[in-house]
Amino acid sequence: MSKRLTEETIQKYKDTVPPRHRQGKRTGFTTGSNAAAAAKAATIALLTGEWPESVTITLPIGETTSMQPVERALTDQAAFCCMVKDAGDDPDVTHGALICAEVRHAATSGLSLAGGEGVGRVTLPGLGLEVGGPAINPAPRRQIGENVRDGVRAARPDEPDFLESHGLEIIISVPAGAELAKKTLNARLGILGGISILGTTGKVFPYSTAAWRASVIQAVEVAAKNSVDKVVLATGGRTEKFAMRLFPELPKVSFVELSVFTGDGLKTCIRHGVKAVVFVGMMGKMIKTAQGHMTTHVAGNQVDFEFLAQVCRDTQAPPGLVEAVANANTGRHFLELCQAWQDLTPVQRVVELALDSCQNFIAQNGGALELEVILVDFDGTVLGRARTGSGQSIRTEVSTTLIERLSADPAHSYDDEAMLGQGRQAGPS
Repeated sequence: MSKRLTEETIQKYKDTVPPRHRQGKRTGFTTGSNAAAAAKAATIALLTGEWPESVTITLPIGETTSMQPVERALTDQAAFCCMVKDAGDDPDVTHGALICAEVRHAATSGLSLAGGEGVGRVTLPGLGLEVGGPAINPAPRRQIGENVRDGVRAARPDEPDFLESHGLEIIISVPAGAELAKKTLNARLGILGGISILGTTGKVFPYSTAAWRASVIQAVEVAAKNSVDKVVLATGGRTEKFAMRLFPELPKVSFVELSVFTGDGLKTCIRHGVKAVVFVGMMGKMIKTAQGHMTTHVAGNQVDFEFLAQVCRDTQAPPGLVEAVANANTGRHFLELCQAWQDLTPVQRVVELALDSCQNFIAQNGGALELEVILVDFDGTVLGRARTGSGQSIRTEVSTTLIERLSADPAHSYDDEAMLGQGRQAGPS
């Protein structure tokens, strides 16, 4: 009985959430929390014949929150309602989206969960979810089930064993999910046709680097689970496109947009026994990697121009170039100076030092694998390239995926140590 909602209706609710502030710190709630609230409200309506004005749900981290249902429909056999997702100040593509649930009477006892319109389908292994099933992560599955059971208890307080003799089917849907998914990395992870229902903690934390880092780890895991022998770690979207041109023989799943999390990408390759890695980046992040930084965020690690000046000295660059580089403004400026002096030897040396840094990091983390580092310009031109010989990867069998590990310990989902594999989209949506 799921209602077909018009574009006008979807947009109407999108406009009801508070606008996001780029510098704000207002938290929001995940798609999993919204799905749990919609399912609980629909359960109460189905079993009592009346819609609650609001429902209070529990989050995986033990907190509670209340939400108000919208777009409701009720018959004797099913109830359907939606919640409007408020992602707080996080740049989440599902901010303002309708997250819906239909609850139906079922022939078999207990609860069953399915994905409907706008919820992606899993097509590749490596996510900790059943291939062919809906992209509803473990923590939201539990959260939905627990809150539906709370709804049953509220609606039928005199029947504590209701679900032992009656059955309910829960269908989660996202009316705009197919379009929203185009703005995510879902297709790269093998999730097709819609978004994922996510949320390890139940809350969305603004500009969370933990969720960002998790997407990198998850992408490498999917590549490894799909028997990819070579993973290409690119530092950005444009760099990734250039890398695809360099390695047209590799499937798309081999390519991971690394952002600033070089170390986490390499660690995950080691953990899952990837045989070969290619690191592709532009000058700024290549310099930081050469300096030994395995997290290259601009706010955390700056380009060291004395380091670059010493690189120039070590490669017998002209004194004038050494002096100019010592007073350079950016990594790009360093490159332009080398080009102006027609001496790219320091540039190649930076690539070699980046290779050394990555090799040392790999060794320190118990790995040995074939590694190549490639520096590209803004137009995709290869400016430098260095590689090691073949190494034998040390496979450490990981029985669980990142999603499974973090859903088992939601209270620490946003801890850096947990995210470093010592223990999302796992992203916030």
